[in-house]
Amino acid sequence: MTTLPLYRHVRGVLFDLDGTLIDSRADLTTAVNLLRADYGAAPLPVETVTAFVGDGARNLVRRALADLAHVDIDVALPRFKQHYAAHLTDATRCYPGTHETLAALCAAGLRCALITNKPEAATRALLAHFDLLRFLDPVIGGDTLPVMKPDPQALWHVAASWQLLPRQLLMVGDHYTDISAAHRAGMHAVYLRSGFGTLRDEQPDVILDNITQLLTLLGVTGPAATVR
Repeated sequence: MTTLPLYRHVRGVLFDLDGTLIDSRADLTTAVNLLRADYGAAPLPVETVTAFVGDGARNLVRRALADLAHVDIDVALPRFKQHYAAHLTDATRCYPGTHETLAALCAAGLRCALITNKPEAATRALLAHFDLLRFLDPVIGGDTLPVMKPDPQALWHVAASWQLLPRQLLMVGDHYTDISAAHRAGMHAVYLRSGFGTLRDEQPDVILDNITQLLTLLGVTGPAATVR
């Protein structure tokens, strides 16, 4: 498959983190259940916690403690962050082909950035652990700017810092917040089936089975993409 004409103009790629570059479900579940244990609550299965992920740490904590009365989220959130920091990389892994894909994109002259709703400190720690920081600049976490995805502000921030137009960029993610943010920013949106997010009513421009197929889409190399 050759580069699709629609994407020959792309000069930069914005990536989500959880469910896009890394599979963090197990460690997020560990942190949630340690937090619930602090309040004497029973653990939640990984499938339940996974469904809570994607809208920032505060929303994750709020959903994870929704069955507990009178919990102060402002107290619970720092506790969650402490638990997560202690178990950040116990079971978290990069998706296959992540390093190779990012390296190929950078070698081809494309800019790569990271925009996630995960707090910036945990984001940078994970990227450093997996040796991904060298590919991604800037890195924007959920607390870096006043707003998070699906608000498009972070995407516009990257476009401005690169002195590129929104239409020259792609947003790649596995969650409806990524797709919505991209479209609100005037960018094309790529959805990865390999992740664990949900689309809801959002309609991505491109659907890929995994991150390596991004190379074919952009004319670098790799297997075919499914376009809709």
